[in-house]
Amino acid sequence: MSSVAEKQDWQFLQIKDFAHTTSGGTPKRGIADYYGGDIPWVKSGDLNDSILNSCEEYITALGLEKSSAKLFKPETLLIALYGATIGRLSILNFEAATNQAVCGITLPENVDVKYLFYYLLSIRQKLIDQGKGGAQPNINQQIIKETVVPLAPLDQQKRIVAKIEELFSHIDAGVEGLKKTRRLLKQYRQSVLKAAVTGELTREWREENKDKLESVSVLLERILEQRKAKGKYKESVEYRFEGELPPIPSTWMWVRPEQIANADDYALAIGPFGSNLKVSDYRDEGVPLVFVRNIRSHNYDKETAKYVTPEKAEELKAHSVSGGDVLITKMGEPPGDASIYPKTEPDAIITADCIKWRLSSLIDCSELYVHIVNSQLIRDQIVQRTKGVAQKKISLGTFRSIAFPLPPVEEQREILWVIEEKMGAADRLLREIERQLVRAERNKQSVLKKSFLGI
Repeated sequence: MSSVAEKQDWQFLQIKDFAHTTSGGTPKRGIADYYGGDIPWVKSGDLNDSILNSCEEYITALGLEKSSAKLFKPETLLIALYGATIGRLSILNFEAATNQAVCGITLPENVDVKYLFYYLLSIRQKLIDQGKGGAQPNINQQIIKETVVPLAPLDQQKRIVAKIEELFSHIDAGVEGLKKTRRLLKQYRQSVLKAAVTGELTREWREENKDKLESVSVLLERILEQRKAKGKYKESVEYRFEGELPPIPSTWMWVRPEQIANADDYALAIGPFGSNLKVSDYRDEGVPLVFVRNIRSHNYDKETAKYVTPEKAEELKAHSVSGGDVLITKMGEPPGDASIYPKTEPDAIITADCIKWRLSSLIDCSELYVHIVNSQLIRDQIVQRTKGVAQKKISLGTFRSIAFPLPPVEEQREILWVIEEKMGAADRLLREIERQLVRAERNKQSVLKKSFLGI
């Protein structure tokens, strides 16, 4: 991007040779007089790899005076020194103090702040790598001070910045288009689920096959007979569901989870209380444990798995899960993410904040009920039942009260087939979008590399 002739005027200087660097500080927590003032106080989590226009927290003049925090002027370049946001950058657009996890770089007039911003962005991983070796990566001030910068004359700096931003704007336009498509695909997924849970998705199929479908009432009667055979007979009672429910086909019914659950003991169960399963019980092999993170990610691989001994698993058998069980999270914003426990995995034990739902063997479409739990229909019912609660959480009792649509078994299979066909196409497109977004980020890194190395 810069010619060899132009680069003859460049200097290769350490940051300490042309700039002033210092980090901030934190006023003592717990002293009310230090916080809630009118001085912006920037923490590393506020940095956004762009122009910084605001921050979350403010301190008082007394808090500034009693701590090692310092006021930085606009146009100060900030960099996160450690923590989850290590290496993140921002250009300060207002006067502010920072905490000790943020280094402020004050530049002379002959250095364009955006020029140094883009250069440090181009070598961010190198800076982070230099800070490895301790308990956590730490870009200390010495690393910052000794970082060598290819410093062009000011007019060239401005031309390089302008070219970078021109190329970035083209990349960003493409990224925005990809993100818009991603949002639309997520809306499309929910629209598919909405059509599925209200019967619209299979309306024509249902009309074509109406004379071949077993009545749902007959299905429920057969499930009840299963229970009787296992000594689990319970008289069915009329149940009134809370809230307004959407219309469903006349051949469907609203049911509670336990009405279509397996007759086994603990077909509906939650994870053990904390005192019954402690971290000290974890082992590196044995019977696997299932955590909320596994349900959310639909990932039950062995890389990060924890286990308990077979003896402990027997003690916790009320919380055991088998392949085909539907697993639901009890917590979240909102709670109620669901996935299927793979049939290829060995029996496991769910941990706290997980719900297990083992469906009747007469319902062979457990995967369909994962989609139903993840639909807006169920999320709305969960939100209604957790409204006003500070920490959104569903109990097993709350889950038992949720209304689920029950189509005939043959229609369940058709719904699942159509959902998976449509979702599969959407998922393939989403994966391609994610690949394109990664490629866009690499393109930005390529732009930065060529800008400063001329290759």
